[in-house]
Amino acid sequence: MRAWVDANGLTLHPDKTHVGNCRLEGHGFEFLGYRFEEGQRWVRKKSLMGLRDTIRALTRRNRGDSIKDTIASINPLLRGWFGYFQHAHRYTFSSVDGFVRRRLRAILRRQLHRPGQGRCLRDHTRWPNASFANLGLFTMSEALRLARQSRCGNN
Repeated sequence: MRAWVDANGLTLHPDKTHVGNCRLEGHGFEFLGYRFEEGQRWVRKKSLMGLRDTIRALTRRNRGDSIKDTIASINPLLRGWFGYFQHAHRYTFSSVDGFVRRRLRAILRRQLHRPGQGRCLRDHTRWPNASFANLGLFTMSEALRLARQSRCGNN
């Protein structure tokens, strides 16, 4: 491989280049936001943290907008991110969905002048997941379920 790269006028970066079997644990590699390891595709941690940081910036508790406006502002981000990473491992999406709903519950608590982060059982019963879906929140788990359905019409 090194000879082919040199013959084509390219160079290999010694820190970024390694030979390994990505089907084994610990021998994976990262490429274009994905982590390929053990025969599966995961979202790279840096990409996931970047999404979470952007969501945190859009869902500040002192934002002052209605929850519907907040959802409308984060939906394009969630749709685009899902469109790119939809082939990643499915557990990633339920984690991101939970994080987004937790941020939204914290905003709703703040609007009621109550402290906290929206993690308690009372918040989950007061604002269930379906209530956010009714407000139009894009849910990655549901989008993944729909994307993996058969399109032949035998459902």
